[in-house]
Amino acid sequence: MSRRPAEPAPTAVRRAAMDLLARREHSFHELLDKLSTKFPDFDRDAIVLPALERLRDENLQSDSRFAAAWVNYRAGRGFGPLKIASELHPRKLDRELLNTALYLEGPDWEEKCAEALRRKFKPRANASRDERARWQRFLLQRGFDQEQIRAALKQVADEGEF
Repeated sequence: MSRRPAEPAPTAVRRAAMDLLARREHSFHELLDKLSTKFPDFDRDAIVLPALERLRDENLQSDSRFAAAWVNYRAGRGFGPLKIASELHPRKLDRELLNTALYLEGPDWEEKCAEALRRKFKPRANASRDERARWQRFLLQRGFDQEQIRAALKQVADEGEF
């Protein structure tokens, strides 16, 4: 049986990074951590970092694409911008990039908040104060701010669901 010769270190790192990126977008630092763990014998600064910088230069890895994909996915699952920002914090994204993905290019958070309210509860006109407080607590835990919650409650009320 013939064995394939071992790949040079930069090629192995690039192939592993491309395999990870084929599954989903990753932030630069997330990839750096994963590949440094996968290849502990390779020098992080001499082999892993240059391979990832090359991927970034070729636009195969993009933090802005990663942030946009993460925001869209989590917003679609009913989470608000505060929760999503806290999830992205450990991934070491640039603050400006994060704000752009969340607020400039992101979804309409008031609409997403109202959607999460409708999906979880059946808002009705004769809801008690305790019930409305429970709705607000739920939306706060989902990562929406008070302004978004007030707007969502008003939107739902204007639609005649309250």
